Amino acid sequence: MQLNHMTTSSTDLGCGQESLVQDAHDRTLGGCTYCIRTFGCQMNKHDSERVDGMLSAQGALEVSTPEEADIVVFMTCCVREAPDTRLAGQVASLKNLAVAHEARIVAVGGCMGQRDGEHLARQLPNVDIVFGTHNLSSLPALIDAVRAGEGPQVEVVEASDEDTSLLPSRRERPWHAWLPITSGCDNFCTYCIVPYVRGREKSRPFEEILAEATALVAEGVREITLLGQNVNSYGRDRYGRPRFSEILCAVGETGIDRLRFATSHPKDLSDDTIAAMAAMRPVMPQLHLPVQSGSDAILKAMHRIYTRREYLALVGRIREAIPGISLSTDIIVGFPGETERDFQDTLDLAREVSYGQAFTFIYSPRDGTPAASMVQNATPDQVHDRFDRLVETIQATAHAENQRELLTTQRVLVEGVSRRDPSMLVGRSEKNQVVHAPAPQDPRGTTIDPNRLKGRMVDVRVETARTWFLAGKVVRLPERPAPDVPGCADAPSPSTGDARAQVADDRGVHVGHVHQSDTQVR
Repeated sequence: MQLNHMTTSSTDLGCGQESLVQDAHDRTLGGCTYCIRTFGCQMNKHDSERVDGMLSAQGALEVSTPEEADIVVFMTCCVREAPDTRLAGQVASLKNLAVAHEARIVAVGGCMGQRDGEHLARQLPNVDIVFGTHNLSSLPALIDAVRAGEGPQVEVVEASDEDTSLLPSRRERPWHAWLPITSGCDNFCTYCIVPYVRGREKSRPFEEILAEATALVAEGVREITLLGQNVNSYGRDRYGRPRFSEILCAVGETGIDRLRFATSHPKDLSDDTIAAMAAMRPVMPQLHLPVQSGSDAILKAMHRIYTRREYLALVGRIREAIPGISLSTDIIVGFPGETERDFQDTLDLAREVSYGQAFTFIYSPRDGTPAASMVQNATPDQVHDRFDRLVETIQATAHAENQRELLTTQRVLVEGVSRRDPSMLVGRSEKNQVVHAPAPQDPRGTTIDPNRLKGRMVDVRVETARTWFLAGKVVRLPERPAPDVPGCADAPSPSTGDARAQVADDRGVHVGHVHQSDTQVR
């Protein structure tokens, strides 16, 4: 395979950020269809929304499956082994599928594209384009080159000053926005490839983040998630000290209804940030706090830079400041050197913290990381047995945490309808729990289409609490159904008052009777 390395400038059609914004009406992909498949973290999801925006700005139409698409873009993750396998299988499955136009273009971006570059193009012969994490804006030009008959294209740069906030974007949900505040990572955990494919930590200017948040609220966004590989250290590289608590307060004062952030490194979660979380009404009572292991020996081998005791003390301070907060985490099982005693320490910590959710993984070595050369002393059977026991423990703590919500009234942001039952609405509580409820009736007794409630807040009285979801009855509706473009035109305008007193504008009609003893989560 001959690989072409493109050098591009902002004056080339479809490349460079200025070109993309100014030439959005050139629509060079008019008549083409596209589909994006995303693997991995929230940062990849954000990058996919930018790719979505670029392709649609060029006139392409989105379709729901790769089989229908003229252009298929895979935004990949290489933190663990499973995405590698999935990508190879899905790319191979496209090889012999018919396509409506001349030829299907297959592009691979994200962390795997950054890591593997030309090797990936050679490994998967029907891949036409490989691009990295630092040059999203190059994709339209790379597509243009393939369509012009210039052959497969590979463009991976080691570093870039590219500001993805200037690229077009199409959000998956109009009422929710990912808002990156940092990129890259300086922690160099021994198992993690992220610093090598995303680069060193780089913070965006404070004023730029705040301006983007303000604009998102003005567009009708109800929920913002601040993004970074380690949001807690925001500003250290740019201002000489972390300023995450300040940016959290500033964004919370824009009038946003709900504010979340991911991901937090325990070593950098300061008391100032905990105080800001407790003080700011829009900050949701839910925190993702990856622990990875409950064993001091394994934490040291992972280069996590905190001890079991320090992590538990941090959890204690968080819960003292924000009673009832829901905690989630990441845990790796079978890290090199892990003994049964180490694993028991992890199980004990999981029970003590009582996580509402955990993302559990079996360790898989990543080439280029220090842990890849460490000796594994557990057998595959032992590791899988530990993994199963961990899953059972997390299921038990998640079930116990959800039981606390029985007979409470939860504020729910409606996301859509159940795939199993279109008459059932699905949303998220303030603690990020999945909530189901039958479609409610309006005051005239007419059942409301749940799709008309997308992006709106309703109150749900919880009558059932399972391990992974809550279910109940809608007891309060918004005053008006959502508009045809959900979550946008009918959303609240930015507030000029104290954000701690800010409440959503969905003051609505109560349905049925709610006892005064019902508790309302924050």
